[in-house]
Amino acid sequence: MAILGMLFIYAKVFVVGGAMCAIAQLLIIKTKLTPARILVIFLLAGIALEGFGLYRPINEFAQAGISVPIIGFGASLARGSIEMARQIGFIGAFAGGLVRTAFGVGIAVVASYAVTLIFSPRSK
Repeated sequence: MAILGMLFIYAKVFVVGGAMCAIAQLLIIKTKLTPARILVIFLLAGIALEGFGLYRPINEFAQAGISVPIIGFGASLARGSIEMARQIGFIGAFAGGLVRTAFGVGIAVVASYAVTLIFSPRSK
């Protein structure tokens, strides 16, 4: 029974994450939006979902399907800003998102640098 439960979780994550990718692909194909603008749209969607209190219930259902894409990063920025604003006031709204996401951004920078040491990247 535990295996079926795990497979159900994987299916939920796959369907929700796949739906996010399908939406992005449709925006690329059907509109003149650039990938960078679509990325910003998804980031702002995560911020809006967290701001309206909708992100947490969706995250409890979809788990990594919603938290791994850029929507999860936007929600983390918003959550950090909200928490710090409540703790230290208005200025916390500016610092909170950075504090909450600093570890992940730092790891991304270090990993990117490590990859450039192993491979030889070239600009087009």
